[in-house]
Parts: sequence; structure tokens; C-alpha cells
Amino acid sequence: MPATRRQFLATSALTLSAASYARAADKPNEKVRVAIMGLRVRGKQLAPPFAATPNVEITHLIDPDPAMVKGALDALKNPEQPPKIETDVRKVLDDKSVTALVVSAPDHWHALATVWAAERGKHVYCEKPVSHNIVEGRRMVDAARKYKVVVQAGTQRRSQPSVAAAREYVQSGKLGKVAFARAWIAGNRPNIGFAKPEPAPKGVDYDLWLGPASGAFTKNRFHYQWHWFWDLGTGEIGNNGIHGLDVARNVMGLDSPTRVTCAGGKFYYDDEQQTPDTQIATFDFPTGPGGATGCTLLWEHRVWEKKGQGPEGQGYGIAIHGDKGTLVFDGDAWTVRGGDGTSEKPKGDMVGLHVRNFVDAIRGEAKPNAEIEIGHKSTLLCHLGNIAYRTGKALTFDAKTETTNDAGANKLLARDYRKGFELPKV
Repeated sequence: MPATRRQFLATSALTLSAASYARAADKPNEKVRVAIMGLRVRGKQLAPPFAATPNVEITHLIDPDPAMVKGALDALKNPEQPPKIETDVRKVLDDKSVTALVVSAPDHWHALATVWAAERGKHVYCEKPVSHNIVEGRRMVDAARKYKVVVQAGTQRRSQPSVAAAREYVQSGKLGKVAFARAWIAGNRPNIGFAKPEPAPKGVDYDLWLGPASGAFTKNRFHYQWHWFWDLGTGEIGNNGIHGLDVARNVMGLDSPTRVTCAGGKFYYDDEQQTPDTQIATFDFPTGPGGATGCTLLWEHRVWEKKGQGPEGQGYGIAIHGDKGTLVFDGDAWTVRGGDGTSEKPKGDMVGLHVRNFVDAIRGEAKPNAEIEIGHKSTLLCHLGNIAYRTGKALTFDAKTETTNDAGANKLLARDYRKGFELPKV
């Protein structure tokens, strides 16, 4: 009997460490030479843990805005070998001595940079959400398989021992039948107002920053605020929802949803953000932990609410509901309420642990905790929530084809690319 696509992908993931890491595993003592793309926030935060990992050298810092370089260099605190500064990632990927690329640029660059790197045999640590749309995510998985490279998603809670302990607790059946979970964020973001097109700041290569996307420069479509525009970002569900949804999917052992709905809108801010400031997305799965014949996972955000007024009195959290109790996350610590009272506190620096896991995977000493297939399936929830919101329809999702039952929704599974920045076929 021929293998199904899902069986093939599962087998591919299981054999990944043997097939994909052979090149690095043959030379485990060689330095892992890392280039970091995107420096304003996450790249600057990731530089120190990479630099602190044994036998790792940061060779390049990449950003089309030269004003971002100093902060990243300062974060490295005078390295023995200062990294080279570059604006265009393509020039760095042509350097055969570079082992891996960290993609911490905006969402619209994630897939393109990852596939370009994979084509050149570079391993990739890609920040969340791993893609701008569902088709991109699958293309990234295909590229990792074809070019036999490690691609780790930057969902660092996959390397947090307390999260692993929660998964073990729930999967053991101690929470009973689990038919519902929710993840949320509530916090007060500023009104961004309205901005007119203007010249980009001096020295900024805006055409390169824009990459696959389009549109004139405005201050609201540039640093950080790009999150709230559909052509560039994925809204709050992609920005922070990915963390809560990934933890819930991990702990509960969920794969892909069968039905997705979404409600919400721009109910609070009078500004030019396109993504909703209030959003509730629900994902129905065919089975749940503990023998449940189905379960619902809910994401909600209110980015205008005062801190501490979210569910459970928390600005960010996850609650997993079983018939024997409720496991509630407060940050990365958790407690079982109404059950046996088990609790767990986070251990270690999860970002440092996640980076170390990635480097160990490159060397053939471990499997990546958030391999790109895992990152794609968690990110896919964010995209489906946004698509249900934008179409205003309840969607049925086919995990085999990664399409919905609605033609209008299926048009939002991919995007158009500017000439010169098209996503390569794999």
C-alpha cells in the first residue's frame, strides 16, 4: 500500500537527523559560522545567546537600515572577531564559509530568506511566525527536505523544560479528557495614527527592506508597525498568538484543525492599522488528549486592554481544561487548579536552550525541538485565523492539501511577489 503524504512527512521528520545533518556531523568540531538578518529587535536579542554558544562565531550582521547595526554590536559586547556588516542577505549567502542564517527580519521576508539559504546549503533559525502565508510555510518545509538542512522555528518554549513537563502531565492523562483550551494576550498598544508617504530615512535601502512586498515608505509601515499591515505582517495573532497556540498544540499533542472560525475587528483604535485590535479565533480538532473525541482551541487578543485585566488576571497566558482539572500557565510556570495541584516553574534560559538545540542539531547531536514542520503547523493556525477573519466565514480545513472549502479563502493562502523577490519553487 503506497504511503500517504502525511505518512511520508512523518517518516521524513523521523529520519531528518540522519539524512539532513550528515554534512555537519562529519565535522562536529568545526565552528558554526552564523549570519544574523534583521537587527532592530529580535536579531539584537538573539546575537548574545548565539555568541555564547561554544564553537559558534557570528560572522555577519545584516540589515538594510544601517542605524540598526550599533545596537546589535553593543549587544555582542566587543567580540574578539567583529562581524562583517552587510545590507543584502544574498551577498552573505554566497559566502561558502557561512554555516547558518538567523532570519529575524519582518514576516514578509521569512520564507524567501529561508528558501534562499536552504538552496545554498545553509541551515536556518527562523523567527516566528515562520511564514507570511500558508503556501510559504509548506515551501519552507519542502526546501528543508530537498536541500537537507536544519530549519528551526524560533518558538523557544519548545525548549523550555516546564513546557515539556506540562506536555508529559497532560499526555499521561492526569488532566483527564481535555476538550477545550484557550490562549490569550491583553495589553495596551499605542494608536499609530495615520502617516503619509515620504522618503525613507537617509541610508535606508527601502527597496531591499520591502523585498517581496510592495508600497511606498511611511513611518507606520516601517520598523515594528509593519506588523499591522496585511502585505507585511500577520497581526497580533501572528506576532504573539503563535507562542500561545504553539504551546497549546505542543502540550495537547494536536496536529491540524478541521474547522476554523473568527470574530473581531478594529473596534477600539481610529488609525490605519489593517489587522484587528480585537480578535477571537477558534480551531476545532478531531481528537483531544485523554480520549476526548474532539477539542476546541481558542485564541483571543485585546491589544487595548489594561495590563492584568485579561483572563485569569494575566496579560498573557494559556489555560488547558480537562475534566480532572485545569492547567493554567502564568508565563512559563504552570499550576493545576481543581485537580491534584501539581505545579512547575520554568528552568534555565529557554532562548539559550533553543539556540543550543539548533546548533547541536546542525552538528548531528540532536533533533531540532521546533523543526520547520512543527513551526509551519503552528503558524498555520495564525494564518487560518486571519483568513477566517478577513473572509468572515467559517472554514473547513483539509490538512492533506492545506486548502479550505472556500474559494475566496484559498486566494489568501499565498501572495503576489515583486519582481526579483519571487519565492523559488522547490
